[in-house]
Amino acid sequence: MQVYYDLSSFPKLSLPVVTIGTFDGVHLGHRTILKRLNEIAGRSGGQSVVITFHPHPRLVLHPEDASLRLLNSLEEKIRLLEQEGIDYLLIIPFDKAFSEKDSATFIEEILVRGSGTKKLVVGYDHHFGKNREGSFENLNRSGEFFGFDVEEIPAKDIDHVAISSTRIRQALQEGDIKTANLYLGYPYRFSGTVVKGAQMGRQIGFPTANLEIPGESKLIPGNGVYAVKVIAEGATWNGMLNIGYRPTVSNEGVLKIEVHIIDFSGDLYGKEIKVELYDRIRGEKKFNGIDQLKAQIANDKKSTLNLLGAV
Repeated sequence: MQVYYDLSSFPKLSLPVVTIGTFDGVHLGHRTILKRLNEIAGRSGGQSVVITFHPHPRLVLHPEDASLRLLNSLEEKIRLLEQEGIDYLLIIPFDKAFSEKDSATFIEEILVRGSGTKKLVVGYDHHFGKNREGSFENLNRSGEFFGFDVEEIPAKDIDHVAISSTRIRQALQEGDIKTANLYLGYPYRFSGTVVKGAQMGRQIGFPTANLEIPGESKLIPGNGVYAVKVIAEGATWNGMLNIGYRPTVSNEGVLKIEVHIIDFSGDLYGKEIKVELYDRIRGEKKFNGIDQLKAQIANDKKSTLNLLGAV
């Protein structure tokens, strides 16, 4: 997949088959559109093209709203789109000025002159341009004028289980990893750099890698203990992830993300590791002392190994 970060550098293609969207999560609903995009491009001898935006438009349009958390970093989104077999990815910088483009300007500058669209594939109820004024009807009329075809994927093909990035975010925030993964079509994941912590886990026999997650917009699931796979040092390990405030051993009130990598020994300080979440073991709880905490972690480890043994 060839990736371009501005419209001016995008090449002139013989038969670009295009879709547009934020594609946060690249979930099963998105992949219905991407599959159709590739089918049309393959059948016609054209090139599949995804146009997306960075940063996410809501982060630019509503900077005062700190509630939005994204399912993918830009790098994760690129990898997922590449896995779908897309030929070209155009990432348009999104800012206030861009958001002021009306639908007619958007169509002419982005679709016609920018990417040379010959066929456009959109999901149902697709809107674009300033104040989301553009619609499927606008696209159809413009297509007739500028010479490109438009296909809308019907709701029944995308929304048969009400898949949406919003619903996936809600499931993750509630710790419902199984539902989120079902709708994503892959285990929810994030990467982080291992930093030094208080080493309390080491003192109680369950050393943890404390993670620093880059950026503020990546969604971190709700507090609790999770069964995870950890990709570190070129290998994959079973692990227990804890997200929370460690109420039994700390009164700092600082959210910690730490993972016990089962059977791993080595120095990961300063290194990036990837965590894939498979299920939630339990919620966060304050225990009556270290001994009770150790006993619970031992039980969590058994539960984790049982769950991951079936993965």
